[in-house]
Amino acid sequence: MSYEEIMLRAIQKAERFKHTAKPNPVVGAILLKNNEIISEGYHEKFGDNHAEINAMLNAEKFKGEKFNSFSELTLFCTLEPCSHEGKTQSCAKAIAKSGIKNIVIGAVDPNPKVSGKGIEILKKNNLNISIGVHQDLVKKQNKYFFYKHENNRPYVLVKIASSNDGKSHYNSNHRTYITSEKSRQDVQILRASFDAILTGGNTLRNDNPQMNARVDFDVNQPEKILLTNKQFSKESQFFDNSRVRVITSSNLIEIIDSFSSDDICSIFVEAGPKLVNSFLKSKIVDELIIYTSQKNLGKDSVPWFKEDNAIENYGFKLESSCKIENDLKQIFIRHE
Repeated sequence: MSYEEIMLRAIQKAERFKHTAKPNPVVGAILLKNNEIISEGYHEKFGDNHAEINAMLNAEKFKGEKFNSFSELTLFCTLEPCSHEGKTQSCAKAIAKSGIKNIVIGAVDPNPKVSGKGIEILKKNNLNISIGVHQDLVKKQNKYFFYKHENNRPYVLVKIASSNDGKSHYNSNHRTYITSEKSRQDVQILRASFDAILTGGNTLRNDNPQMNARVDFDVNQPEKILLTNKQFSKESQFFDNSRVRVITSSNLIEIIDSFSSDDICSIFVEAGPKLVNSFLKSKIVDELIIYTSQKNLGKDSVPWFKEDNAIENYGFKLESSCKIENDLKQIFIRHE
């Protein structure tokens, strides 16, 4: 097997843990002797062992049977081994201590706490290092993690559900369901991939939302962020069994920038037209997803945008679209 084939296997198998490793990146590690896979390891859950440690622990079961010393093995890991010690030990130090002499790395870690420092530890311990095998796939797999550390702020996605005539809800305090059940389930899956869900006080008071990821697979539930400077009730189901961060500031740029040193790499915004438009005007939204139904709410309902071409005015271009039952799902990416 080639280096590319081994690395691709590690990337593909690591994908299974994308909902439980977050907000950490997903990482895979494989130990190889000659052309035989001795063991594999993956970062399965946030706060637990990293992939490299799991691969070495799994390899111990075959020591004396398939290999005699770790120096005989080559380690493949999708992301640079960590140098710092936090919730877990330093992977780079553990690798050096194990006696492994050859390592193949997919991509350098963009986190300033790690970037290059793990590789430096390995070099000081005379390991042979190859870097950059399928690095584009590793970056794509960990899109939000790389974005956060390359831009010093989390990736922001805004989702809206719109009627066919561009409306958000009836002009009342009653919750309005616009899209199909399948579209709403698609939103649950989207939520599961984000580190935090953000909404405003009006949505909390009018809709009493749960805003968790109601999915049929294991997931680290997103932290919740509530933006409001008005009173609210903590009896809302929004607070049930959830970590909620309440922010009273109205400066959205400062709010998003405040997460620069936080674990949160991605924020999913679900709010009403007022807060959504404030986010768009602040130009801190990286992606916009619109679910549009065929239902019309009429002239007495609340519009999402005042201008017909508001999305384009904010620098967004249509990336893709698909049908979900009778609804249209459109993904817009900001290119400015």
